[in-house]
Amino acid sequence: MSLDEDARWLEWITKQFETIAGEDKEIDLDEFKTALKVKESFFAERFFALFDADGSCSISLDELLKALQLLIHGSETDKLRFLFQVYDVDGKGVLGRPRLWHYQVELTHFPVGSGSIDPDELRTVLKSCLRESAISLPEEKLDDLTLALFESADKDSSGSITFEELKAELESFPEVMENLTISAANWLKPPVMEQKKRQTPRYLTPAYWHNNSRKLLFLFSYVCLNVLLFTLAALRHAAGGPCFMVAKGCGQCLNFNCTFVMVLMLRRCLTWLRATWVVRVLPLDQNILLHQTVGYAILIFSLVHTLAHLMNFVRMTQAQGAYHLWEYLLTTRPGIGWVGGTASITGVVLQLLICLMVLCSCTFVRRSGHFEVFYWSHLSYIWVWVLLVVHCANFWKWFVVPGFVFLLEKVMGMAESRMGGLYIVEVNLLPSKVTHLVIKRPQFFHFKPGDYVYINIPAIAKYEWHPFTISSAPEQQDAIWLHIRSMGQWTNRLFEYFRQLEPQAGSTKRLSTSLRKRQRGGKAQEPLHSASCSGTVASSRDDTIELTSYRRSHQPHEAQGSSTEQLGQAECGESPHLRQSSAKLNDNHRFCDIKCFVEGPYGTPTRQIFASEHAVLIGAGIGITPFASILQSIMYRYRMRKQNCPNCNYSWCETIKDGEMKLRKVDFIWINRDQKSFEWFVSLLTKLEMDQADEEPEGLFLEMHMYMTSALSKNDMKAIGLQMALDLLAKKENRDSITGLRTRTQPGKPEWNKVFQKVAEENKGKVHVFYCGSLALAKLIKAHCEQFGFKFYKENF
Repeated sequence: MSLDEDARWLEWITKQFETIAGEDKEIDLDEFKTALKVKESFFAERFFALFDADGSCSISLDELLKALQLLIHGSETDKLRFLFQVYDVDGKGVLGRPRLWHYQVELTHFPVGSGSIDPDELRTVLKSCLRESAISLPEEKLDDLTLALFESADKDSSGSITFEELKAELESFPEVMENLTISAANWLKPPVMEQKKRQTPRYLTPAYWHNNSRKLLFLFSYVCLNVLLFTLAALRHAAGGPCFMVAKGCGQCLNFNCTFVMVLMLRRCLTWLRATWVVRVLPLDQNILLHQTVGYAILIFSLVHTLAHLMNFVRMTQAQGAYHLWEYLLTTRPGIGWVGGTASITGVVLQLLICLMVLCSCTFVRRSGHFEVFYWSHLSYIWVWVLLVVHCANFWKWFVVPGFVFLLEKVMGMAESRMGGLYIVEVNLLPSKVTHLVIKRPQFFHFKPGDYVYINIPAIAKYEWHPFTISSAPEQQDAIWLHIRSMGQWTNRLFEYFRQLEPQAGSTKRLSTSLRKRQRGGKAQEPLHSASCSGTVASSRDDTIELTSYRRSHQPHEAQGSSTEQLGQAECGESPHLRQSSAKLNDNHRFCDIKCFVEGPYGTPTRQIFASEHAVLIGAGIGITPFASILQSIMYRYRMRKQNCPNCNYSWCETIKDGEMKLRKVDFIWINRDQKSFEWFVSLLTKLEMDQADEEPEGLFLEMHMYMTSALSKNDMKAIGLQMALDLLAKKENRDSITGLRTRTQPGKPEWNKVFQKVAEENKGKVHVFYCGSLALAKLIKAHCEQFGFKFYKENF
């Protein structure tokens, strides 16, 4: 800290102390816990005991400031002594006294100790570290962590760790020593420590203009076209006065925008254009953003258009007196409009519908679990177009061609979705309320990695269609996978429907036989991937968490005669009773035959990944789903290039670029809030790790980076011991204790400057960053991409 920052920090601490301490000007243990914002009382008690220099069971402002001054300005040894005292659970300060406070503690729950740390004390500390970081591990794994750190630190094998041994161990982790200094000043850090320096707004930097050139050029052209349309229409009606000119100008812009907003949602056309040179000229990847922009423009133009007409009606009422204002607005008597004088009435209704659609499209509606409100209100676009044709004499000229294409797309989508007769044949209920659907894939269904589909499940909601990314690879010919996180009404109903689904009478024998065949077939084949549903550490060796996947060879062959006839009826569109039955393999896994309809597939920005040289895939939470398909497809192509020496076990991968894949390096970054969020997909990642050659001429082709944001980062003193133990055990076992992967799970949030700096230094070619997740994080990552000159793509629905 600088002197200025230190002064502000101490001023804030004094203010916080006065707020927390109250009238007695002392902080007790409960108040100290609140101030420190710790989850685990162990650390609060340890810190409180060390801060309480006089043993009065309370901390004065003077004691607090002296302690924090030491942790900020004290030597590295002083800070290490403090850390050692925290870990020496039964200690009472026999190691000596630092300069600014005494370690005498009179609390009864801290008896006199030996001045060293034994294995049981270390285990107690690590257990509290795990709770503080919201990490759940088996007792056996906690023992392994304790022994790994203890054996590494106990240099003389004396059975205890002295201060000098702990200091030597910490020095072998230079990044921990660096963070120890930082963490000491962060305990009671104010929310905003430093004042932001004045800097050029991001939208005015050359990097932003360079990386967003297509979008900016498109928006500039869009604005110019609207200005031109407004000007020409206004000049054409100059005789009607200023208000009439404004109304006509906005009306002409509405003709264009109410048609263009539809063009931006022609998904099939956009998917086709992504495979052409047009994708390098037009910002096709931002069609959702542009659709929203045009929607807001429609709202503004319509409000101005309505206001201008209203003012014109007021002028006509005062000048002519033939009709009252309400007659101009709500009746057909003035005869305004080309269809029975209905322009005013249809205009009022259109204004209400447009306002309703924009309001229900806002983020706070769509993201707050009320997607159905957005969905049903948005369907009023049909009435908007009908009323626009009646309202405006020229709108049909703008609408006829795009409207025909839109109608053709809808008819094709309905035909394809109804022809397939698709069925959900398997369901897995995964941690974090993720529903994994396995759908029998029809022969005519072709898609690319990262594509998405709209799915309708009549058993959940007969008329609702929702978009989800396909999580299986195109190379998997027999099934389509969807992973759906329960975040709204429809997704929660989906999860609960399959959770409560029970076998029905009359089909038990047929299903039992089918299950036996599936299980016998499954033993002969290696499962494609597995995921943890109940264990705390997911790994490829855990037989109890295996996820099966649908295979054609597993279909029951004994269902002949009447069953065959029923199946034939089902393929023709009927749904026989047997298709609603299900069988549980366990509490979270079911085989079933639930009818569904799928529309798509539709392309996304991730189609550009195979044209990249260095791809960085960033998924936040359920945002991994598009990358699940991509990673599987990438590794399939990687295996096609993989070479093995016939005389030894050495393997490598050719780095030849071809038309199918130009990739030289892939970095996959997965950010999750908690441990459970990793379990549902980690075994697929384990398989991908195993598929890679251990040694390659240019390093690993696929490099994974896992982050757990709920875990305390290494700049927090309450987590230093745990992170050291996890590092040591990961090196010893060659796998991470949290996920079971070879890749070590990092605590906290990624430091994007360091992440992208490392990517830039690898020099593997042009870097393209693909992201799927929350909008807030997307803005942050995009800003860093602009800083490093990386191309940024975001998944949009």
